[in-house]
Amino acid sequence: MLIDEISEAALEAIEQAAAEAARAAALAALEREAAALREAAHQQAEALRWQMEAETAKQRGIRNMIITGLICLASGLVAGLLMSNEK
Repeated sequence: MLIDEISEAALEAIEQAAAEAARAAALAALEREAAALREAAHQQAEALRWQMEAETAKQRGIRNMIITGLICLASGLVAGLLMSNEK
C-alpha cells in the first residue's frame, strides 16, 4: 500500500515536471521568436534609413549638377561678352 502511494506521488511529480518543462520550452521558443521579430524590425528600420539617405544624396547631387551647370553657363556667357568687347 505504501509503495503504491509513493509510486502514485512519483508519477504525479513526473507529470508535473514534464508539464513545467513543456511550458518552459514554449516560453523559450516565444522569446526566441520575439527576439527574431525585434531584430527583423531593427534591420527593416535600418534599411529604410539608408534608403532615405540615398534618396537625399541623389537629390543633392542633382541640385549640385544644376547649380554647376548654371555657373558654367553664366561664366561662359561672361567670358564670351568680355571677349566680344575686346575686339
